[in-house]
Amino acid sequence: MPFIRIAVAGRSLAAEQIAALQEQTTGLMVDVLGKRREVTVVAVDTFEARFWSSGGLPLGGDGRCAQMEAFITAGTNTLPEKQSFLAAAHRTLSAILGAADAPVYVVIHELPASDWGFDGVSQAARREAALAT
Repeated sequence: MPFIRIAVAGRSLAAEQIAALQEQTTGLMVDVLGKRREVTVVAVDTFEARFWSSGGLPLGGDGRCAQMEAFITAGTNTLPEKQSFLAAAHRTLSAILGAADAPVYVVIHELPASDWGFDGVSQAARREAALAT
């Protein structure tokens, strides 16, 4: 049940780039981290370059940068899997968006199963229900 937020600063994204970010990031969650495609949600947010800075300096009009946050349930992936995801996610962002003008961060947030879920049910409750059947 991952949720991924991708923030992109700079030039406008074409519809094809947004679709590629959504599909390829979903693919990484499935192929690298073993998550279920049907409950993987990807949001792509865009910002003008002037709203981002690197080293305290604004990116400028044609600057480009990105950041990805992936939210997963704590303890569901190994360190090597997470390291592979970080590298693959960076490659994906670079391939779709091109060269960045600032560091590109990829962040994995591991949340306790009791603290998040979808459709009003926590991951812990889903696990308990699955074990009870």
